[in-house]
Amino acid sequence: MKRNRLWLLLAAFLSAAVLTACGTGEENADDSSSSEENAGGEQSAGEEEADSDQVYTIGATQIEEHPSLDAAYEGFQAAINDSGLEVEFKYESAQGDQNNAITIANNFVADGVDLIFANSTPSAQSALQATSDIPILFTSVTDAVEAGLVEANDQPGENITGVLDLHPDAITSTVAFIEENYPGATVGLIYDAGEANSVAQINAVNAAIEGTDLSTAEATVGNSSEVQQAATSLVGEADVIYIVTDNTVVSALESVIGVAEEQSIPLIVGEPDSVKRGGFAAYGFSYYDIGYRTGEMAVEILKGEKTTADFPVEIPPNLDLYLNKAAAEAQGVEWNDAWDEEAELVETEE
Repeated sequence: MKRNRLWLLLAAFLSAAVLTACGTGEENADDSSSSEENAGGEQSAGEEEADSDQVYTIGATQIEEHPSLDAAYEGFQAAINDSGLEVEFKYESAQGDQNNAITIANNFVADGVDLIFANSTPSAQSALQATSDIPILFTSVTDAVEAGLVEANDQPGENITGVLDLHPDAITSTVAFIEENYPGATVGLIYDAGEANSVAQINAVNAAIEGTDLSTAEATVGNSSEVQQAATSLVGEADVIYIVTDNTVVSALESVIGVAEEQSIPLIVGEPDSVKRGGFAAYGFSYYDIGYRTGEMAVEILKGEKTTADFPVEIPPNLDLYLNKAAAEAQGVEWNDAWDEEAELVETEE
C-alpha cells in the first residue's frame, strides 16, 4: 500500500515537472517572437529616421569656368537646396582640359557619389564613359544625340539625361536677324573644332545660311589662348562675327570683344551672359533656369521617385532677343529704334 502511494506521488511530481517545462518553453518562444517583432519595429523606425536624415553626395563636373556655365551650376544648386534635401556637393572644374574631365569623372565614380551633374558636353561625355550605373544629369549640352549621350532626345539613356542649352529656333532666329540687318554680310565664325557641341552648332549655322545672301568665314581654335589670333584673322573678311556657345571661345570672349570694338565689327553671341560681357546681340535664355530645371530632375531621382529613363531630354522653355546698347555703340552698330520694343535690353557688367 505504501509502495503504491509512493509511486503515485512520484508520478504526480514528474507530471508537474513536465508541465512546468512546457510552460516555460512556450513563454520563451513568445518572448523570442515578441523580441523579434520589437527588433523589427525598431529597425523600421531606424530606417525611416535614416532616410529622413540621409545626406546625398553629388559630383558636379564642369569643363571650365565662365558666366553661363557658372549660372547653370548656381541654378542646379538652388533647385536642390529649395527641395530641402541634404546634399554635399563636390565641384570640380576641368580648366578646359578634356583629360582633366575624364579624371574628374573617374574620381567621382571611385568616391561612390549618388549622382553626377555634368555641366557641358565634354563633362557629360567623360561622365558617361566613366559609369553606366550612377545617374548622370547634364546641361549646357547643345546636341546630346550628336555628342553620343543619348540615342534620341525622347529616348534618354539608362543612366543619363538632362536639359539642352540650345533652343531649336536660336540659330535660325540669329541668322534671320543678321540677314535682316546686314544683308549680304560675311559672317565670321570662331569655334573649337574639337568640341562636338560647337561643331554641331556651326553645321546648323551653315545650314541656316543656305538660301540666303549671307556667307561664312571660319576660324578654329584648340584652346582659349588662340582666340584673339582667330578673331584678328577675320578682320577684313567678316562683316559680322557670330560666336556660338563654344566653351573655349566664350571663356576668352573679351579677346573677341576687343577686336570687335577696335575694328567696328558687330559681335553676335549665343547667350545673354555673353551680351552682358559686351556682345551686341543674342537670341537666348537663362542658363540659371536650365540649371534649375536639371536640379529639379535630380531631386526626383535622388528621392527614388523617378530614374533618368523617365525624363526625355528637354530644351530651354523660352527664347528671347537680348541687345546691349552700349556694346552696339562701341562696335559701330547703327541702333534701330524698333529694337527697344522687340528686345530685352542688357547693360554691360563691370
